[in-house]
Amino acid sequence: MSMFLDTAKIQVKAGKGGDGMVAFRREKYVPNGGPWGGDGGRGGDVIFVVDEGLRTLMDFRYNRHFKAQSGEKGMTKGMHGRGAEDLIVRVPQGTTVRDAETGKVITDLIEHGQRFIVAHGGRGGRGNIRFATPKNPAPEISENGEPGQERELLLELKVLADVGLVGFPSVGKSTLLSVITSAKPKIGAYHFTTIVPNLGMVRTQSGESFAVADLPGLIEGASQGVGLGTQFLRHIERTRVILHVIDMSASEGRDPYEDYLAINKELESYNLRLMERPQIIVANKMDMPDSAKNLKEFKQKLAANYDEFEELPQIFPISSLTKQGLATLLDATAELLDKTSEFLLYEESDMEDEAYYGFDEEAPAFEISRDDDATWVLSGDKLEKLFTMTNFDRDESIMKFSRQLRGMGVDEALRARGAKDGDLVRIGKFEFEFVD
Repeated sequence: MSMFLDTAKIQVKAGKGGDGMVAFRREKYVPNGGPWGGDGGRGGDVIFVVDEGLRTLMDFRYNRHFKAQSGEKGMTKGMHGRGAEDLIVRVPQGTTVRDAETGKVITDLIEHGQRFIVAHGGRGGRGNIRFATPKNPAPEISENGEPGQERELLLELKVLADVGLVGFPSVGKSTLLSVITSAKPKIGAYHFTTIVPNLGMVRTQSGESFAVADLPGLIEGASQGVGLGTQFLRHIERTRVILHVIDMSASEGRDPYEDYLAINKELESYNLRLMERPQIIVANKMDMPDSAKNLKEFKQKLAANYDEFEELPQIFPISSLTKQGLATLLDATAELLDKTSEFLLYEESDMEDEAYYGFDEEAPAFEISRDDDATWVLSGDKLEKLFTMTNFDRDESIMKFSRQLRGMGVDEALRARGAKDGDLVRIGKFEFEFVD
């Protein structure tokens, strides 16, 4: 089994805030002892941190659930509970994080040490010391901690490379990578020898350096899933220059120019924007018989499909085995990289709106529906959060919750929908009677 994994689906859950405490002082002349319950601590965030030492998402194959710790409960003497430590999850450079439900990109993590909070911890509930008023100097009211954010995420690893090698299987991409870098990819005389991306660093004679990725071979129909399909095409998206390697000896019995058109068609079918990246055509295996003749025909066919004033792609004849023409190819690649800026990987429509962890003022505070058993069901983010943070062990907290519902207009809305005295109302799994 390959130890390379470039996609994963995981679940993250931030820590719940600690519950507030109901406590009283025991001092002379302090009414009813006086409130002395502290607030709960903040729940831990789930934070992704980029680690340049990681090269794969393999760690997420068996560990798919990440849960931060909850905050400590409030304590007596007005002391706050301890906030929970954040959960740090290390990811490789080039990891794109998407929301599994919406498909929107949450963040693109590309720099070593870059941090991003993917799930925010809940705030601690308030202790009864926070609810003291002149009318109620000794309240028996506290809040439960706020639930932590919970979400399902899709992780995609797109390797960070300046240059990507593309082409049909067995055209010599792995051999080329092995002679221009210190990388040692698997090389064999059969198709799909390379089944995972291989990375290597190139240093030219003039001192320029850049990263090269050898990507598994494409074949016609790859964008529809043929062969290895689009499994590794995502890794080309981060590259700035594409080296299109072609077997100019036609040793597989295919026409080199038809190969060139077929691979470009697959790149275009996968993502039209890949065609914005400048290409250098690498005419490989020039040490083989018929290569020179095939290269001449290739140039003629290429020129015939370009207008008179269009600039033809650069073509560099090389031999990976004899190392013929490599220095010139690498210098030209470095020069093209200097002139090519980074490509915007995602459009604004792909990105998730800036996260807002409050309530949308325009969204309804609650919704009313009716279950099959004639029970009225209340739902809505604001209402459900209010319910979760209510301490139902205290009568005063329950009375406060009922006043909050009335203030939100729940009673009037139920009455308008036809609710009658004694009807059952449900919030989550909690049921109570409607009193008109």
